[in-house]
Amino acid sequence: MRLLLVRHGETSHNAGQIALGREDVPLNERGLLQADSIGAALHGEPITAIYSSPLQRATATAAPLAKSLGLTVEIEDGLIEMDVGEVENQTFAELAERYPVFLKEWRSERVADLCMPGGESLRQVQERAWAALEAIRDKHSDETVATVSHNFVILTVLCRVMGIDLSEFRRVRHDLGAVSVVEFDAERAVLLSMNDRCHLPAEHR
Repeated sequence: MRLLLVRHGETSHNAGQIALGREDVPLNERGLLQADSIGAALHGEPITAIYSSPLQRATATAAPLAKSLGLTVEIEDGLIEMDVGEVENQTFAELAERYPVFLKEWRSERVADLCMPGGESLRQVQERAWAALEAIRDKHSDETVATVSHNFVILTVLCRVMGIDLSEFRRVRHDLGAVSVVEFDAERAVLLSMNDRCHLPAEHR
């Protein structure tokens, strides 16, 4: 399977640098324009299926592509963003004030199995996202499939593809509206391209 990993477009939380997990916020104006650019850029790909996180910022990003290809967006719960628990809707300044011990641990080598206060760990995100992608691969083994998901989901998946320990996840970057491509079969997963934003006009990156 040729897998296109697409991160959703911008929201007001992203623009304001506010922590965002499963809060179901919509795309902002820039995010909608990014979604249109993604749809136009990937229209020529031989995509046979589109899977999305259930959150509206992901489904709205997938919508222009699905419309252009005459496909239906299929919801995959395993692609939902990390449950960030009590961190949801916090600014960095608020986090530093309320969770100083957690932030210190978050910057440590123990980060992979550190649960967000009341939420998930990176390893838990990676395990359920990878299981979801394996199920998609088994259904579309010789096809090209697009998945629209979120920052932590894509970062943890890319770490596994590249053999990077989750404690080093900050070495990986995947911007809003960007696309990564993975060749994914039963034996291995090979990264073909990462964090491609060439389809986004400069003012929308």
